[in-house]
Amino acid sequence: MKKGKLTIWKDDRGFGFIKPDDGSKDVFLHISALKGASRRPKVGDIILYEQKIEANGKVSASKASIQGVQSLKGLNSNKRIKGSIFTNFIKLGIVAIIILLIQEFSPRQSPPIIQSLIKPGCKIKGNISYGGGNKLYHVPGMEDYESTVIDSSKGERWFCTESEAIKKGWRKAPR
Repeated sequence: MKKGKLTIWKDDRGFGFIKPDDGSKDVFLHISALKGASRRPKVGDIILYEQKIEANGKVSASKASIQGVQSLKGLNSNKRIKGSIFTNFIKLGIVAIIILLIQEFSPRQSPPIIQSLIKPGCKIKGNISYGGGNKLYHVPGMEDYESTVIDSSKGERWFCTESEAIKKGWRKAPR
């Protein structure tokens, strides 16, 4: 590969001239020789190129690149790799959220997964009534069990047994 500085560039016409580092005669550069460059050349750029002699005897550059400027091929593959990792991470996150939401709101006789993570294996819900502040517990199968949500910031909690709830001062909900 040869190296030289772009001294003339006519962007509107897509060509210019390179002054070779070895001091030889200026080399014609057509935009088509810069296939894959991520930007158009400008005067002052260092151009790496292969030199070829045209049929008319003139010297021109081929397989050229702009020093320090990434090619679109490398740039696109890096973006594809980074983009695909990011896209897959986002997709995985969305799937996880959907699964959690389905499990959270699907009807069943056991506590939702998010609440189960707080106190695994314990299915009795200790709920404080809004109106009177009564501490009531709900067991699976009761009418209000599925709609009862435990808010630990309000003192509500999970119990593993009814006797545990009773010992702590909670009483069984009427329905």
